[in-house]
Amino acid sequence: MDQAVYKATGRRKRSVAQVKMVPGQGKITINERTCEDYLCRPTLVMQVKRPFELTATVGKYDITAKVDGGGIAGQAGALTLGISRALLLASQEMRPPLKSNGLLTRDPREKERKKYGQKKARKRFQFSKR
Repeated sequence: MDQAVYKATGRRKRSVAQVKMVPGQGKITINERTCEDYLCRPTLVMQVKRPFELTATVGKYDITAKVDGGGIAGQAGALTLGISRALLLASQEMRPPLKSNGLLTRDPREKERKKYGQKKARKRFQFSKR
């Protein structure tokens, strides 16, 4: 019998994470690199591992993720959402702890577009009276 494979997608800012979760020892591979090697910052590694800690599934699933776009902070957020959604596919009993900690909510904040006649989205060019 084949192992159960759970696939989910997570998004944050400009980042998209395609997560594949299979029962295993708890290895997390992001773009064919280890989680610690890819994300660099310990806080981001903790953020990615948070769904497992909340659902008491640390070391039960292996994660293989393909992440694209944005910076590493956005990618970590996308991974967290993707992992949370994959855990939900594995078992609906994990919904209450994930939901109460806000891990199933897609963060809708995106970068505002630059407007013409301005330096950035809201910043203006310096005004000169004389």
